[in-house]
Amino acid sequence: MSKVVRTIATTALVMLAFAAADVARGQVADAVRQAEQQRIDAVAKAVKPAIAIFSADGNGGGSGVVISPDGYALTNFHVVQPVGDYMQCGMADGRLYDAVLVSIDPTGDVALIKLFGRDDFPIAEMANSDDVQAGDWCFAVGNPFLLATNFEPTVTYGIVSGVHRYQEPAGTILEYTDCIQTDAAINPGNSGGPLFNAAGQLIGINGRGSFEKRGRVNVGLGYAISINQIKHFMGYLHSGRIVDHATLGATVDDDEEGRVVVSNILESSDAYRRGLRYSDEVVAFAGRTVDSPNAFKNVLGIYPKGWRVPLSFLRDGTRHDIHVRLTGVHAREELLAKTQQAPAEEAPPKRRPDKEDQPDQPDDEQPPANPHGEPAKVPDELRQYIQHRSGFANYYFNELNRTRVWNAFHDTAGDFAVLRGDWILSKGEEFTITLGDETSAIKTATTTISLDREKDLSEQLEPQGSGGMLAALHVWRRMLVEGPAAFGDVVYVGTAPLVGHAGLHDVLLGTYDVVEANFYFDPASGELRAVEMAPDPDADPCEIFLTDYREVAGTKVPHRMIVRHGDNVFLELEIESIQLSKSDKPEA
Repeated sequence: MSKVVRTIATTALVMLAFAAADVARGQVADAVRQAEQQRIDAVAKAVKPAIAIFSADGNGGGSGVVISPDGYALTNFHVVQPVGDYMQCGMADGRLYDAVLVSIDPTGDVALIKLFGRDDFPIAEMANSDDVQAGDWCFAVGNPFLLATNFEPTVTYGIVSGVHRYQEPAGTILEYTDCIQTDAAINPGNSGGPLFNAAGQLIGINGRGSFEKRGRVNVGLGYAISINQIKHFMGYLHSGRIVDHATLGATVDDDEEGRVVVSNILESSDAYRRGLRYSDEVVAFAGRTVDSPNAFKNVLGIYPKGWRVPLSFLRDGTRHDIHVRLTGVHAREELLAKTQQAPAEEAPPKRRPDKEDQPDQPDDEQPPANPHGEPAKVPDELRQYIQHRSGFANYYFNELNRTRVWNAFHDTAGDFAVLRGDWILSKGEEFTITLGDETSAIKTATTTISLDREKDLSEQLEPQGSGGMLAALHVWRRMLVEGPAAFGDVVYVGTAPLVGHAGLHDVLLGTYDVVEANFYFDPASGELRAVEMAPDPDADPCEIFLTDYREVAGTKVPHRMIVRHGDNVFLELEIESIQLSKSDKPEA
């Protein structure tokens, strides 16, 4: 090959190399531009449901995010605590919306509020926060230092620095469990705002940060409450109550072999009644593997009081799988007392959208809490949405949901109010159950059991071993005939799992004649699935599962009942005949 030919060939190769490099650079540039556009689109999607919260009287504020088209939004408990019942929320559409407090979760540092002014609010799409991993891209949207006086939120970008973080209470009621750690800047005022994944899906609610104390400057450690934890509490948060987190009634610790074992347990706890004992090895809780005491505290902390969740433990090499009913972390009086105090940490400075900028307000000059004192500036048209009652953040929303659940059942099952006479449930000569206004009875071929009107229902737990089946049926009939308004004291608890059934159920809690009864309703059909009556908080309830609904006297009633007490099925009732009669007495 001649020198000229070699030169031409070499030149061609060099040109091809440069061309290939140009193509590669172009491909890289395209990929970068595409990634950048995806990030821009995700942020544009995410800022729409973000809200900047401002106190109506200048007592602070923070951030939040709308989760339903009719205006329900999430924020932090420590954001709403100094603000009170009424607040104003700015959104990226440039509008300022009135809002009221719905419910608070003081331990989990979560609050639900309700915005007014439209029924088509943009909402955040919720992700599965259990899928979040360290290294994932994420971004926070909010109102740091209450800067969003034009309602344009601030966006900070970063990565997920860690997952399943446990944060001990720092001199307050707040306890952050199973939270997401991020280096996206979380500053005072970001509290209550959303943390999104790279796709613009909601993975958590920002609430806690580590700061350089003198300057209140973010040092790259922010924490968000996982959205999966909030999903567990969502029904409770719609109840208008001051809700509590759960405890097992037992503690765990590492033994010398590195196993997670029960270090202490209350004999009054449901865990003890289900068979858990000192030194048993806990291997799983609520479907999650337990490999350290920290892991156990993390998963326990994301569940509300009253839920029943699975627990697995080992004893002498044998695995035991049980369901345990979780009790509350706080006594009612303790919870109410602690919610009267505004937490000092991460309180944002005062600033209003209609006022000139003010200097940051020092932590020790934060205004006092105002959890139930109605702000003076509540618009007249919003006063109907604020109702005060002890134990509730806003009783209006409890009544709203109690009525919703009962109306759904009424639409499905019919009107029992006209059927105030004796109800007779029977199966040939095998049994006859008579349920009435004043007393009820069970008659079999060998015995008759009746309720004594002179005694409390909590003392009448017949038939023996049932936990009070007759009293529970008496209470069941009373609820159907009287309805929540006249039954006794009936409140909407929220949503909770029902063992043996998929999904969560709406729960009404009724108190009558010193006993408490939970009524579980299917949220899709409105059907009443189960009744639990507990004679005492530290005793196993009588559980009656209701199936095989058929039409009787213009209503639908169950013809099969499974009665459980503790770990045992006491009785399976197959009912052949049901007579529902009208009473001669006028309705009350």
